[in-house]
Amino acid sequence: MTNELPAPIAAYVAANARLDADGMAAPFARDAVVRDDGGHHTGRDEIRTWIQSATIASRAVFTPETWLERDGRILVEGLTAGDFPGSPIRFTLSFLLRHDAIAGLEIA
Repeated sequence: MTNELPAPIAAYVAANARLDADGMAAPFARDAVVRDDGGHHTGRDEIRTWIQSATIASRAVFTPETWLERDGRILVEGLTAGDFPGSPIRFTLSFLLRHDAIAGLEIA
């Protein structure tokens, strides 16, 4: 399904499947913002640190199942499986794209 997603999101998902923190951080704009589980991470350095602790450490891999565009955001739904309690868990990732980069990501 990653081929159908917009390029920056497909790159993020593909890097996540490889558990590649640098690859996951690369599609984000320099001033991007991620909101996840009450956290707020701004800029590539903070986002890479968040990826390392929230994703790589627990080997959490998101597998997209469906996506749609709504109100200027790309909503991607799927399962995240890894080494964490309750795995797998269904999530919706809400991406905001700007100039071929991920400008925002909210995870619910």
